[in-house]
Amino acid sequence: MVTKLSAVVLLAVGVLYSQERFDLKVRNYFFAGFGGDTASLEKGMRICEDTLTAEPQNAEALVWHGAGVFYEAGQAFQKGDQQKGGEMWQRGLNEMDRAVELAPDDLGVRIPRGAVLLTASRYMPSPEMARPLVEKGLADFEKTYELQAAYLADLGTHPRGELMIGLADAYSRSGNQEKAQVWFERIQKEMKGTPYEKSASIWLETKTLAPAQAGCLGCHTAATGGK
Repeated sequence: MVTKLSAVVLLAVGVLYSQERFDLKVRNYFFAGFGGDTASLEKGMRICEDTLTAEPQNAEALVWHGAGVFYEAGQAFQKGDQQKGGEMWQRGLNEMDRAVELAPDDLGVRIPRGAVLLTASRYMPSPEMARPLVEKGLADFEKTYELQAAYLADLGTHPRGELMIGLADAYSRSGNQEKAQVWFERIQKEMKGTPYEKSASIWLETKTLAPAQAGCLGCHTAATGGK
């Protein structure tokens, strides 16, 4: 899940157009941190904390910090510290939720939370534990689509494909097979010759996707504007 998390959150940097992007200040630290570089994660978290000290309502700093806490919860669980893991898990969720409350229409908030939650949901030990993460992540991607629908076709292959397959797979895993079918058929039609078309074809034939087929396809091409 660690490398998958860092790669999927990369979606957040490929689709944002704001001139003053907070993610540019912290993203490399968080990606390295999610890959196991503790010092980098600490640096990214410190930037968020310093920003929040000066600007307590900075939603982008809060969502990234919450994602970091959420990641640290997973580390605690892996070490067998269930109490610490549970506390940090809830704290990370609370921070990301608060960020969305502060800026519900900010892509720089919605995309990171949605990407983190949908990724984490694929690794939950049971569907019951995964369901609330899927539902919340799906809501974030639905809002992202609402905000980007008018110019979705102008986005690069990676950010457009990640959004579309994220929606399709989340609908499937939340039990809305009708909407999933619509989105996978759309991917198959609009994303020809891409890994997204291949994944859509697999789902349309089998009605399921493995985690590696459900997102983060070609992530490493998305670091500069999603082209």
